[in-house]
Amino acid sequence: MNEQNNNAVTTRRPAPIVTIVEPTIRKIEQELKTTPDKLRVAAYARVSTEQDEQESSYEAQVDYYTSYIESHPDWELVGVFADKGITGTNTKNRQQFKKMIEMALNGQIDLILTKSISRFARNTVDTLQTVRKLKAEGVEVIFEKENIHTLDPKCEVMLTIMSSLAQEESRSISENVRWGLQKNMKDGKVAISYSHFLGYQKGPDGRPEIVEEEAKIVRDIYEMFLTGTAMSQIARILTESHIPTPGGKDCWSISTVRSILSNEKYKGEAILQKTYTVDYLTKQVRKNRGEKPSYVVHLSHEPIIDPDTFDRVQRELERRSTARPRKAGDKSPFANRLICGTCGTFYGHKVWRSRGKAAARHDVWYCNHRYTNEEQCTTPILRKAEIEAAFKKVLRKLKHPEREYSDDLWYKLVEVVIIHENRRAEFHLTDKNIVTVHI
Repeated sequence: MNEQNNNAVTTRRPAPIVTIVEPTIRKIEQELKTTPDKLRVAAYARVSTEQDEQESSYEAQVDYYTSYIESHPDWELVGVFADKGITGTNTKNRQQFKKMIEMALNGQIDLILTKSISRFARNTVDTLQTVRKLKAEGVEVIFEKENIHTLDPKCEVMLTIMSSLAQEESRSISENVRWGLQKNMKDGKVAISYSHFLGYQKGPDGRPEIVEEEAKIVRDIYEMFLTGTAMSQIARILTESHIPTPGGKDCWSISTVRSILSNEKYKGEAILQKTYTVDYLTKQVRKNRGEKPSYVVHLSHEPIIDPDTFDRVQRELERRSTARPRKAGDKSPFANRLICGTCGTFYGHKVWRSRGKAAARHDVWYCNHRYTNEEQCTTPILRKAEIEAAFKKVLRKLKHPEREYSDDLWYKLVEVVIIHENRRAEFHLTDKNIVTVHI
């Protein structure tokens, strides 16, 4: 028995045999031998506002990088990509930036130069994610101010720290700007985008000053509305009279007419902070429904419309928004509510009947000028079911407790719907909100 135990103890297992499988993919160092003779270099420049002093900064950055890259004989200029008047807190709306990154990931750029991390992105997550994607494809980014080269193995920690500082700087700037705006609101200082506002210009004292030629147009709009003219007709009259819109366009829309009729600035007052920015990273703007304080500035400037006339217009807007169709023979909830976005005419109701074995009746709506006007409108023909489905989309966007269509709910919520050629429908609601959906 003892002899068997001793034999068991002294028995050894054979040593494992290891077979080495050589790599089948070339190492990165081997791949680098196939790189072009000249390094394909791009640069990125950005300024966050369109003010004059930053305009010169933008041009200076473009000129600098063009000359700098062309001065290196072993570099080939791919291009200088520049976004002007765009924030750096996210990359969503920076078209030139996105184009540059796409080209780099497709192997068209080897090196990207940029002034600093804050020019590249003030969002830490965006910076790191973009740099890592480029690094995986062998594309280097050089941040000149911080002297960071992203292909350097030691750069990751430094890049994280510096990009976090850039994001914090952006937050601090945002807070300072917000504080300044709040201070101006409390002091009753009214800011107007004069290039898109009819009737006023900036006066010598910085306050709104009446432009009489434009003020006459505003008064005519108010007078036409109070004498019973529909907003669609007012828009058509202004368009046919070749009067440019506040934004300088040739064609007036109902929404533009409504904005003039409902803007309190025309009676010499101003309501400040109607909207607010949710946070400095997303720049998402929301309508102020009581989440933030608002400021009413009385007698802030000379009125174009007297307060009594303005108030009468607001009551008429409210009355029309709740009124049912006036046509005695048409009880449809869509009557006088669907408006052509091209010519401003109401949509009319027609019945189409299909022939054959599967004969069916279809209620359709289309612009009344589709077949009668010299320049026939091309806005879409809509079936009743399509309009109801679009209304359901609006309810979902509003997060309304009701999710199904009903005539009563339609009358309660919808003032008018403007239909555009691309099947985009603007629902102008009775609470003055606008919701856009695709039909």
